Amino acid sequence: MRLYGGVGPIARLVQATALRRGRWEAPTQAAHRRVTSGPAPSSSGQECAELFGTIHQRDDYTNVTPKILSKVGKDLHNRQHHPLWLIKERIKAHFYQQYTGRFGTPLFSVYDNLCPVVTVEQNFDSLLIPADHPSRKKGDNYYLNRGHMLRAHTSAHQRDLVHSGLDAFLVAGDVYRRDEIDASHYPVFHQMEGVRLFSNHELFASVVNGGELRLFERGPRTPEKQETHTLEAVKLVEFNLKQTVRKLITQLFGTDLEIRWVDCYFPFTHPSFEMEIKFQGDWLEVLGCGVMEQELVNSAGAKNKIGWAFGLGLERLAMVLYKIPDIRLFWSEDERFLSQFRVPNIDQIITFQVLPILQLNKTGATHSALLSI
Repeated sequence: MRLYGGVGPIARLVQATALRRGRWEAPTQAAHRRVTSGPAPSSSGQECAELFGTIHQRDDYTNVTPKILSKVGKDLHNRQHHPLWLIKERIKAHFYQQYTGRFGTPLFSVYDNLCPVVTVEQNFDSLLIPADHPSRKKGDNYYLNRGHMLRAHTSAHQRDLVHSGLDAFLVAGDVYRRDEIDASHYPVFHQMEGVRLFSNHELFASVVNGGELRLFERGPRTPEKQETHTLEAVKLVEFNLKQTVRKLITQLFGTDLEIRWVDCYFPFTHPSFEMEIKFQGDWLEVLGCGVMEQELVNSAGAKNKIGWAFGLGLERLAMVLYKIPDIRLFWSEDERFLSQFRVPNIDQIITFQVLPILQLNKTGATHSALLSI
């Protein structure tokens, strides 16, 4: 994360939890039934890991640990009154209230219980992430084997949801990336993302003489647009995207916000942006977004549409909004922590009170069990 104007207390709190650049299965109704793991892999290749009733044979790529497997299915974002649940519900409520269809039903559908086990193809190739991209490294991910892994981002479901016929949806879930554990890093965290697609009519319906405008053309790729998009279409999609996420963030942080946009790069969007807000004197990066790569949209069977996507981290927002000083506290079962978030209204202002039992010791550890992953 880039910080401007000095590093204040809020910036220090979340400085190391910035969105990882370059990374933002079809929906399943299966519940989190069973998560078990076999012994560590050996040359025999017979060991396996079983998740959600499916056995995954270990191979030379297997690096997921029993401790990480024990976190699969915890679903903190779905635990009522957990701080991550509160943030997710606030985002969901905002989209339900702000965006409705012709019959008054919510425009955006929400998926928060998709299986975190995905194929390597879903996690990387479906998002146009190159084979030699550093985000694929074993050192950054948890692989079950060469074919399957624990998702590194909720975007692993993006292509399949679009392919199912959805034009507007939100996805929330646990994601897994190998990382050193400290107050602002943990190898399991939670993301939420949104996608919106537009047909030619939907995008230009409110534009004077919009019937004469088109989504696609053949031309060069420029910093402003992809080679297949018209400039008029991209500018309208970009405007809708920025307006949408601006409304969301001001709903969470308040209307008196200074916001700026930073051009950036993601393999799956172009143009791409990071949204930064000035909060309590510090510039904070709060989400990444952009116009979806048309190749991705086409591969999902929506060749006649153009769209945007955004992604954000639930822990990062909760740490800032509730002033939670340590990311490991989200995994606490201590009632002194959890009880502070049992509020009758999800929009109620909460300031976390650090109690002696929850304070860090001199080594920076809250619970020794959390440090042995």
